Amino acid sequence: MSCAPDRHAIIIGGGASGVLLAYQLLQHPDSDFRVTLIEKRSEIGRGLAYHTGNSEHLLNVRAANMSALPDDPDHFWRWLSTGAKGAPLCPDPYCFVPRRLYGDYVASLVDPFLSPEHGAQRLTILRGECVAVSEGWGNVTVSLADGSRLVGDVAVLATGHDAATARSAWHADPWISPSVPGFGKDTTVLILGTGLTMADYVLTLLREGHHGPIIAMSRRGLMAKGHRRTAPLSLREEDVPFGIGASRLLRWFRQRIAAHAVDGGDWRSVIDAIRPFSHRLWRELPLSAKRSFLEHARAWWDVHRHRMAPEVEARIAAVIADGQLTIKAAKLVGIDGGISGARVHYRRRGRSEIESMEVGAIVDCTGIVRDPRATTNAAVRSLFDQGLARPDVLRIGIDITPDCAIVRADGLPSQRLFAVGPLTRAAFWEIMAIPDIRNQCAALATQLLQGCPATLPDMISPAHPVIDHQAAI
Repeated sequence: MSCAPDRHAIIIGGGASGVLLAYQLLQHPDSDFRVTLIEKRSEIGRGLAYHTGNSEHLLNVRAANMSALPDDPDHFWRWLSTGAKGAPLCPDPYCFVPRRLYGDYVASLVDPFLSPEHGAQRLTILRGECVAVSEGWGNVTVSLADGSRLVGDVAVLATGHDAATARSAWHADPWISPSVPGFGKDTTVLILGTGLTMADYVLTLLREGHHGPIIAMSRRGLMAKGHRRTAPLSLREEDVPFGIGASRLLRWFRQRIAAHAVDGGDWRSVIDAIRPFSHRLWRELPLSAKRSFLEHARAWWDVHRHRMAPEVEARIAAVIADGQLTIKAAKLVGIDGGISGARVHYRRRGRSEIESMEVGAIVDCTGIVRDPRATTNAAVRSLFDQGLARPDVLRIGIDITPDCAIVRADGLPSQRLFAVGPLTRAAFWEIMAIPDIRNQCAALATQLLQGCPATLPDMISPAHPVIDHQAAI
C-alpha cells in the first residue's frame, strides 16, 4: 500500500513531548507530513514542567544531558552557549538552568517550520482544548471545545501529566501560590508529597515572602537526593540481569553499588549506568515484580533516580535546618473544617494513633494520577468512553504497544492513534524526563515516516500481538 502525499499528523498537547515529536516529523528532508499541534496554553514547549516563571525552579538534569535531539547530545549546551535569550551564566555543561529557559529552547526547535516553505506552511499551532478523538476507516477526527473539528491521518496524544484538581476549599493549585480563603504569609501550609514538586513549591512560597510553617508529608517521608559531579559507571548490556524477579534484581543492584563504593565510587554512578537499560528492565520484569516495585520500592527508586539540582538541595536543607520546613512520614486519613482553615488528621508511619493539626492550605504535590480513568483530560476520557483505549493492567497509564500504538478495549492496537510521554509510563516506566522522551519521539517519528496507517480491517494483524490485560487483572 502506498502512502498518500501530504499526510496530516495531529498532535494533541504542545508541551515538550508534543513539540519534540513535531520536530522529528518535520525535520526529515523526505518528510511528507503536515503537523497540527493543539495546545490550550498560550505558549508551546512548556506544559506543566516548563511553564514556571520562577527562576529558582531549576532543571533536575544537568545541561549536558538535556539535548532534545538524540543524535546531537550537545545541542542544548550549544544553544545555551551561543547567546540564548535570557540564558544565565552557565560555566560548564554540568550546570542546572531554569526550567522556563528550557521551555524557550524546546519552542525554538519548531520556529523554522512556522514560516511558509514553497508556498505551504507545514506546521500549524492551534490554540484550543481537544475534547474528543475518534478513529474512522481511513482517518482520525479531533474535536475541540469550540465545536471545530480536524481530520488527519494519525493522531498522537502528548498530553503529559494531569494537572491536580482541588478536592476541597482548602486545596491550593500546586503550580501557583496559595489562593484559598483566609490564607496569609504566616499560615501553616501542608504539602502532600516530599518529592521534586514539593521542593519547587517550597521555593515558590519563600520567594513570595511566606514565613509561616511548612509541613511536607508522605508515607515514607523521603526527599529527593542531590546531584553530584559523578560519571556513569561503565555497564554492558550483558551484565544486566534482565527478566529476573524484583528481589533478585534489587540484590544485584545493591551488590553493584557496594562494589563500586569499595572502589571509591558514588551510588549515583550506578543509578546513571542503569538508565540506558531501564526500559528493557521494566518491560521484562514479571507482572508480580512490577506490582511489588510500585508498592514497596518505587519511592526509594524515585528519590535516588530523580535528583535535585545542588542549588535546590542546599536551599531546602537550609529551610529544614532553620525549622520552617518539617518533613513528616505519615499518611493523611481525613480532612474537615477547622477554626481558621482545615483540620487535618494523619497517622505517622509505624504508629496506630491518629493525630490532628490545623493548616491554612493543602497542596497536593504527589504527582501521578493513580488511575488513568480518573483523568481530567477530556481527550483521554473520550478514548476510554468509545473503547478506543484501555488502562494498562497496573492502572498507571494507558495501554500501548512497544511502538506507542494505543491499544483498544478489545485488545487490538490502533494503526492511527498513538501516545508519547508520561501517558505511556505503563509500558516504559522511565518516560518522565527529556533524555527518554526524545528517544521515544524520534523512534515514533521514524516509524510514521516509513510506514502508512492501515485501514480498519488491516488492524487485525499478528505483527502486533497484544496480551489481554483485562483478563489478567
